[in-house]
Amino acid sequence: MPKQNISVTTDCVVFLKNGSKEKVLLVKRKKDPFKGQWAIPGGFLEEDEAMEKGAARELKEETGLEISDLHQLKAFGKVDRDPRGRTISIAFFGVITSEEKVTGNDDAEDAQWFPLDNLPALAFDHDEIIQVAIDRFKQTIFTEKKK
Repeated sequence: MPKQNISVTTDCVVFLKNGSKEKVLLVKRKKDPFKGQWAIPGGFLEEDEAMEKGAARELKEETGLEISDLHQLKAFGKVDRDPRGRTISIAFFGVITSEEKVTGNDDAEDAQWFPLDNLPALAFDHDEIIQVAIDRFKQTIFTEKKK
């Protein structure tokens, strides 16, 4: 088997759906790369950790938010998506209905809810991840309304 130098991360797109308010949770990065820029919560998967557990752990570590219902969205693996080296991210998404208080911790300097129609510039390829999650989120909402 060839030796690979690939890292695996998990990222969490958390939506707030409260009436007509639709927001997404972002963190301000405390470290390089992209220090001071906004991103979705996430980080490196530990070697003995299930993907879902890693996603929930990173979300809690960086924002204080705990969500029990995260859904795997998609893997993102463009070769140049992370300047530190080849990194594949397994993205997850979740939806909550009340605006929980969040606080930047661990690798996050800050954590805030942003309206979906007014997002700041994002680190890495997180704009692409959020767009894929928005498309899935809208499908989920539409499907639930039809039931």
